[in-house]
Amino acid sequence: CFLLQFDGFYRDHNLDIEDYLLKLPKDYPIAYISSPDISFLKSIGGKLKGRAKLILRCLADNVTETSVKKSYGEILKDLKSVKAFASGIMVPRNYVWPVNNNLYLLPPTSLVKDAHALGLEVHVGSFANDILTSYNYSYDPAAEYLQFINNPDFTVDGLMTDFPPTASGAVACLAHNEANALASNGERPLIITHNGASGVYAGCTDLAYQQAVKDGADIIDCSVRMSKDGVAFCLGSADLIASTTAATTFMTKVVTISEIQNKSGIFSFDLSWSEIQTLKPELTGPFAQAGLKRNPAAKNAGKFFTLPEFLHFAKSSNVSGILIEIEDAPYLATRGLGLVDAVSGALVNASYDKESKQQVFIESDDSSVLSAFKKFPSFKRVLTVGTIISDASKPSVDEIKEFAHVVMVTRGSLVKVNGFFLTGFTNLVENLHAANLSVHVGPLKNEFTNFGFDYFADPMVEIATYSAALVVDGIVTEFPATATTYFRSPCSDPTKNLTYTIMAAAPGALVSMVPPGALPPALPPAPLLEPADVIDPPLPPVSVSSPPEAAPKVADSSSSPPSSSAGSSFLVATGIAAFLYSGCH
Repeated sequence: CFLLQFDGFYRDHNLDIEDYLLKLPKDYPIAYISSPDISFLKSIGGKLKGRAKLILRCLADNVTETSVKKSYGEILKDLKSVKAFASGIMVPRNYVWPVNNNLYLLPPTSLVKDAHALGLEVHVGSFANDILTSYNYSYDPAAEYLQFINNPDFTVDGLMTDFPPTASGAVACLAHNEANALASNGERPLIITHNGASGVYAGCTDLAYQQAVKDGADIIDCSVRMSKDGVAFCLGSADLIASTTAATTFMTKVVTISEIQNKSGIFSFDLSWSEIQTLKPELTGPFAQAGLKRNPAAKNAGKFFTLPEFLHFAKSSNVSGILIEIEDAPYLATRGLGLVDAVSGALVNASYDKESKQQVFIESDDSSVLSAFKKFPSFKRVLTVGTIISDASKPSVDEIKEFAHVVMVTRGSLVKVNGFFLTGFTNLVENLHAANLSVHVGPLKNEFTNFGFDYFADPMVEIATYSAALVVDGIVTEFPATATTYFRSPCSDPTKNLTYTIMAAAPGALVSMVPPGALPPALPPAPLLEPADVIDPPLPPVSVSSPPEAAPKVADSSSSPPSSSAGSSFLVATGIAAFLYSGCH
């Protein structure tokens, strides 16, 4: 494919592009010649005599083509005139799928159908994985390609992109798979939500859960919080500031509670359920400060679910299971709130203790919480390891097996990095599997600032890495539709001998090209998980005394997040660096 800008530029420099092309050997495989210069295409067309297809490359619709003195928008209103000298057109994406000022898709234009009716090919350009396009795509570049090649009305003939593997994967692997059944759970990782489809709607709302079911998630999750009057409900954090509008109405409730986090907040257990119901959800996203918002049109849409409402919704859906996450149970007990008892009671009331259709996962970072659920032998217990580790010692693994079936780890515990390049995999998955422990990893996010460079800003490459290369048992994601699309594809099965597939990242491939002096100093190795890291004191009895005094503090927006989740710090640092890198290139 020969891409030429304006022929006049070369002539001004005493260069003859036509002469160059005509003197190429006849067997030189030029399939396409594209140019925005109509006079050049007309001139070269009669001399090449069909050796290549000529494509009129259209610039922005308000830009004037110099030889005919018309804007490209005007030119495309007369496609018959284009047909006289070209085999097709190449246009920016918005010529086919325009977006409004708020970056949401408008209905497609008739350009593709009109061009095809005249026998003109339509090629679409300006694709890239690391740019903000439409919120409809949820930061999944494959979803955008599929919009152009896999919609019921038309298919374009070509895609011009800065990331050919992603486009090729969409064409070869992902198109026309909507009716494909997902492989059974034993043949691929479980698709587990993180606060529902929280990349599309505010986490833990009815809309986020409905979207997760629609998107094909296997397991939907509820992080259980408690109100002051003992109502258990789903929310991603005990701090209401993070995901609700609490800061606009309850600033007098701002306190600092070191047992929960090292910054001030407005906590669910300081508000009654009726007060919490006056709040609206708030969808922000972890990279909003970098300009990557999530579905801003639905920023405050949805309502919160109580735990019984969540269980009722799950039972009436087609998911294969639920995951209940329990945090801060020891502290809540000192406030007279029995979180473990509330969860156990709700599950029994919903008959999940007798349920055989849907699997129940109980997740916590507290070994005593998980041990309390041994009385439900059908439940799978999941230990959360929130810090980055390099591996787990045998004594720690032996301890984990006493109270858990699954270990939930951050991405940084499975993949080694240096300067945001992947350098290798750890042996953690292999060693946990050898002990008959399953491994879940996450949470995964789609925003391109979230990836090390070896993933090429493509969330499906990361999913392929955890699934095909590391063989984890569960993928926890805020965008379940991306994972579902991948696992409906034949390319998600590494045993198939396909001519093209979506490849896992190859650690070390890119960093080997970087001069050693350009990399930052290597970080010290992550610690080894030891028994002291996984064994917690017994749960205290639920206190009926007055709640302990919390230190009031004015909210400080500059406070750092809690240090208990080293994985979160890793993701944020990786995202910032990737964003800066993409901004400079």
